[in-house]
Amino acid sequence: MFDGLFKKRIKDLRLTDYKEIWTKFCFLDESGTINDPKDPFFTVGFIKCSQPYYLNSKIIYERQKRKFYDEMKFNKLSKKNIDFFKFALEAFFSTRSISFYSYSLDKEGKYFNKEFNGDPWKAYEDISIRVLKSALPSDEILIVIADYVSTPKDIRFEVNVKRRVNNELKRLAIAGVCRFDSKSNDLLQLTDLIVGSINYDLKLSTGVILRGDKYKRRFLAYFKECLGIKDKNFTEGFRNYMFNIFVDKDVKRRLPLEYKNEKGPSS
Repeated sequence: MFDGLFKKRIKDLRLTDYKEIWTKFCFLDESGTINDPKDPFFTVGFIKCSQPYYLNSKIIYERQKRKFYDEMKFNKLSKKNIDFFKFALEAFFSTRSISFYSYSLDKEGKYFNKEFNGDPWKAYEDISIRVLKSALPSDEILIVIADYVSTPKDIRFEVNVKRRVNNELKRLAIAGVCRFDSKSNDLLQLTDLIVGSINYDLKLSTGVILRGDKYKRRFLAYFKECLGIKDKNFTEGFRNYMFNIFVDKDVKRRLPLEYKNEKGPSS
């Protein structure tokens, strides 16, 4: 009875009911080069929060305290920055009302080629829409801040994502989409660390990378420790109250034989 009334109320919400509508920010980034055939996996993910100020201010304060002004990028992990990168990850896990969503796929897999016909830019847009919709309750409006990606002139990512999601859901679900250079935003950089870790783990687990960089492996191990899955990989995905990491089944087909029958965490 209550649920029915609540759903009806949500459907009838007006702008004057702003106190009953959640407005949340999504900081969206990707890992893997979408148009590079040598890079087999592609992950789109985002941090979602209603008050970015709390996490952002922690990172800014610590930057000033440590006099650390470099960009946080997974591909730039090294001895001199890994401690700060770990701090940023700790700050994420200690922040309330925050979550993370991602979607990973194999660009050589059946799904990618069937759904996108090998078109990397369609894949980037469609996957972004899919992962955003997966994190969009009926009483929320999202503001999407995305990392800037150089695209062909006819690609209108910002316009298409907003229009398509709103049209599909028949309501104002995405208030706006804007892409920024991640150097200007610590939460985009933190998203890069998380999606980079997931993509790197997929490469290690499937043998695309055999040994890898020791600092990337250390950061990845710390990330898994924070999640409580120290001895697992992400090929099966992962989900808890804070994270929803979805990995397409085509990725698992690359696993070495000894891992294929192991059951990991549910996606």
